[in-house]
Amino acid sequence: MTDTLEAITPTEAKRLWMETKIDEWSQATEKVERFRVELFVEWLGEQDIDDMRDVSGRTVNRFRLEIKEGIKRNTLGRRISTARRFLSFCASIDAVDPSVPERVEMPSHDETARTESLDDDQAEAALSYLRKYAYASREHALLALTWHTGLRSGTLVALDVDDVEPSQNRLRVRHRPDDGTPLKNAERAERYVAISPEVTEILQDYIDTQRVEVDGADRRPLFTTEHGRAPVKTLRRWFHSATRPCLWGDCPHSRAKADCDAAQTASDASDCPSSVSGHPVRRGAITQFLKDDVPHRAVSDRCNVTQDVLDKHYDARTEGEKTEQRREYFD
Repeated sequence: MTDTLEAITPTEAKRLWMETKIDEWSQATEKVERFRVELFVEWLGEQDIDDMRDVSGRTVNRFRLEIKEGIKRNTLGRRISTARRFLSFCASIDAVDPSVPERVEMPSHDETARTESLDDDQAEAALSYLRKYAYASREHALLALTWHTGLRSGTLVALDVDDVEPSQNRLRVRHRPDDGTPLKNAERAERYVAISPEVTEILQDYIDTQRVEVDGADRRPLFTTEHGRAPVKTLRRWFHSATRPCLWGDCPHSRAKADCDAAQTASDASDCPSSVSGHPVRRGAITQFLKDDVPHRAVSDRCNVTQDVLDKHYDARTEGEKTEQRREYFD
């Protein structure tokens, strides 16, 4: 079969793949896929592989073994999945043996990552602490807004200061792909989101006192760093920092604060097993809406998620909790 393959360098194959797929992907997907395939191509270069015909199933397995340290199982799975899609394209242009992508073994999913959720007690404890000791900080504004609305992290990134409408106690969510802030569901995600007077006040105080102004920007991002609009990975770090239980109480993992990097440094907060990123906060908020008997249709519209997906992936209530809520209606 090798005799029928055509020589091509990994870099050239990557360029062709990106050009072929660019019209099919959103900006966010293109960015992620480019990053992952470049990891694979750079690794091939480090192995002195300059011809895709030399890539085999064993090659991909070595890649997997070398990059798995220090990253989560689902992150590893996504990187290997991109490598496999890239190799499938290479097989379609006679650059690798067609059996190679078929032999790529995918890591099993970490199901805990799909079901992780911030519970009501932890959310209220975190918000109470921030309200008292870090009022209107970026972490306070971010967590308060997300817990109150269940917005996606990508939506939080896309918000501008002008999207906060204090007089109406609401946010305006807009899809602006040409300006680098697309929404997951594009125009279908555009909407107004009502917020409480308390959250409005927190956001306004954050904007007035704590928000970092970005020089030379055409728009005024709501969540910023000194480098500009805060990306998802930065929001993730802020979420982890705000949800460490050691901030407001004892460590549930019997760690001494003085000896714990996650407790001492915000940049290491993700090492705390009890801290969470934005998606578990969103999932916890949605679950709390349902526990509070907010109608499914209202939750679906507010959080821009279909009712089927809402039931399947976001409703973290136990069967017992659902039963007791139904009992109130039928009694």
